[in-house]
Amino acid sequence: MSEVKKTAPRGGGGGGWARFVTARPRLTLLVALVLTALAVLAGGGVADRMGSGGWEDPAAESTYATKALESRFPGSQPNVLLLVDAGAPGVDAPAAAAEARRLAERLDAEPGVDGVGSYWSTGSPALRSEDGRQGVIAARIAGEEKDAAAVLDRIAPAYRGTHGPVEVSLGGELAVRHEMQTVIQEDLLRAELIALPLTLVLLVMVFGSAVAALLPLGVGIVAILGTNAVLRGITEFTDVSVFAQNLTTALGLGLAIDYALFVVRRYREELAAGADTYAAVRTTLRTAGRTVLFSALTVAVSLAAMLVFPQYFLRSFAYAGIAVVLLAATAALTLLPAALVLLGDRVNALDLRRLLRRGRAPRAATAEAVRSGAAGSADEGSQREGSPRDGSSREGSPGDEGAGWGRAAALVMRRAPVFAVVTTTGLVLLGLPFLGVKFGTADDRQLPVTASSRVVQDQLRDGFPGSPGGGLTVLAEGEATPAQYAGYRERLAALDGVARVEGPVTAGRGSASFTVVPEGETVGADAQRVVGELRAAEAPFKTAVTGPAAVLVDSKDAIADRLPWAAGIIVLVTLLLVFLLTGSVVVPLQAVLLNALSLTAMFGAVVWVFQEGHLSGLLGFTSTGDIETTLPVLMFCVAFGLSMDYGVFLLSRIKEEYDATGDHEHSVRFGLRHTGGLITAAAVILAVVMVAIGTSRVTNTKMLGLGVALAVLMDAMVVRSLLVPSVMKLTGRLTWWAPGPLRRFHDRFGISETDAPAGPGAGDGTGAESDADTDAEGRAYSAAR
Repeated sequence: MSEVKKTAPRGGGGGGWARFVTARPRLTLLVALVLTALAVLAGGGVADRMGSGGWEDPAAESTYATKALESRFPGSQPNVLLLVDAGAPGVDAPAAAAEARRLAERLDAEPGVDGVGSYWSTGSPALRSEDGRQGVIAARIAGEEKDAAAVLDRIAPAYRGTHGPVEVSLGGELAVRHEMQTVIQEDLLRAELIALPLTLVLLVMVFGSAVAALLPLGVGIVAILGTNAVLRGITEFTDVSVFAQNLTTALGLGLAIDYALFVVRRYREELAAGADTYAAVRTTLRTAGRTVLFSALTVAVSLAAMLVFPQYFLRSFAYAGIAVVLLAATAALTLLPAALVLLGDRVNALDLRRLLRRGRAPRAATAEAVRSGAAGSADEGSQREGSPRDGSSREGSPGDEGAGWGRAAALVMRRAPVFAVVTTTGLVLLGLPFLGVKFGTADDRQLPVTASSRVVQDQLRDGFPGSPGGGLTVLAEGEATPAQYAGYRERLAALDGVARVEGPVTAGRGSASFTVVPEGETVGADAQRVVGELRAAEAPFKTAVTGPAAVLVDSKDAIADRLPWAAGIIVLVTLLLVFLLTGSVVVPLQAVLLNALSLTAMFGAVVWVFQEGHLSGLLGFTSTGDIETTLPVLMFCVAFGLSMDYGVFLLSRIKEEYDATGDHEHSVRFGLRHTGGLITAAAVILAVVMVAIGTSRVTNTKMLGLGVALAVLMDAMVVRSLLVPSVMKLTGRLTWWAPGPLRRFHDRFGISETDAPAGPGAGDGTGAESDADTDAEGRAYSAAR
């Protein structure tokens, strides 16, 4: 029996969008080139406008107290510390003391600098090292983060270095954040230089053709440059975290490659089946194009859920993620088809794998054999089974390419209970370390040990009593007598876990501040408990508590309050979208549960590695004994979205075949056979990009890159390959069930890769089930058609 040859005319079906894209491909590419050039200009210098903070809740008590103290008591909230090292003579030596006082007076006269205080002016033991060799000058640079950083850039060279008998180094919160921003920009450039050539090599291995391999890279570069321009515009209205640029690079390359792989692969299948260039592009857009658009929507929804959180660190990733996903999909569905129209058969040019295929039939001969239908062998039957139902075939012996995945799916389904139980148990065990997670806040230890601001903070942490610049501050508002202030101070000093209380410092009759130094770590569990006790302490006036531990407590509360909303948005929209794709109420539930299960290894590894410190020497980071509060939320949204991306690719192909045949098990094998290699290749390429991001010297970026890389690989190689087919086998014909009203709703509004009517038994779960191996099934199915 011969295959049906596609003969769609150049102006034929495929939809208005396909006709629009293919009508003037050169104009489409020219417009895209102009827009990309404008994006380069618009997005230039975007990193300089970004911030390196954003972990605090703008509406929290600690944020209010910080702003009030900054205006009324700038000395109580120092963000710049000058570490003055006097060497052996000590900080009390006359020459060292005189020079330190001169530096403090000079700093106090700098525009934009307030609240200068020092050991030499206050005599505070917290500002003198225990060995007497070092002292601290503390100050506050006021203003927004970017303005304060500009002031720091201006004054730092004048103070850092040798001044007579003393050596001065700069530290403090502002210096740490500013250096972190610089390091992230340098690391991002290095990650791009690592990822781009490796990605190109992997794409050549996947496609063989150098021309085809360059197309996904082009889509990714357009998405990244466009997103930088979008972020540059957003910085005009709100704060954006510099960390978001890492997500832009990772998703820009990763998703663009995913979408381009899917589109180019389907286009080459259509060419190999005998379609002309225009018909192949239009069929590709009608089928794979719909899936790409649907997939992009599911990823964007997962990332958009971070908009419900008040911290601009998380919201920044939503801005970047939504922009890069939509731009990647737009480029894949606009620029890529236009390029394919112009390339035609030349998409297979420069086949760099030809040397590895000596002795095999040339690609053209294989494609001609498929078109002629001139073989009745088992190999040809298997080849046909590996084709779309309209007769198209993958380039260069697609049946051989996917036969291994089909046999693997058949094996998994024959032992479905074993694979389902063993895989689920293994994933749960990998996630158990996350039960012991401890949440903290980002500090200088995110930086490499050689970073100058990190060196200063290490010396302050190890050599000074208390926490210079890192204690808690209580803002008292309302008129009070000296006796009331004294009584309140005594109550605070009597609290368990408080090392000492300083103050009050008053500003007029209505405001005062107290500095409370907790015992132990600045943001440890004891310090967080002290925050609660300070807020509960009886006072004759209104109080507000701030400081690193208070910011952490408020951030954790904000995340806990908004997390159900974010999770609800992700789950509900995912259920709806997968229902629109499949018409089933069971498949969406499976998708949500299995996607969540695929993330367990990532979360377990995050705690085992980054919290507990295993492999810290190998990976080059300092474990702080906790995980920054916002990171698990970010990693969940990103990894869940990417898992749904791969899930949609697989489910769309299973659904397409099920609509044609009504055979449940055959459709699962067919779907995995056609997408298993594609999903694995895409996952490996995305993992390479994320690992390149994970080479960052900043711990949070390293955790994000390596954690998401692990989640992507686990999802593609374990969940999609083992868990999905075994679970779908266990649910059987129930997999496609939906009540009558929902089934009619899907018939009207649902999304499908095909416009063809459903085959016998499609949608009712009554298709015949077969346990034959994949090759035999392919022969029988091909003959039946």
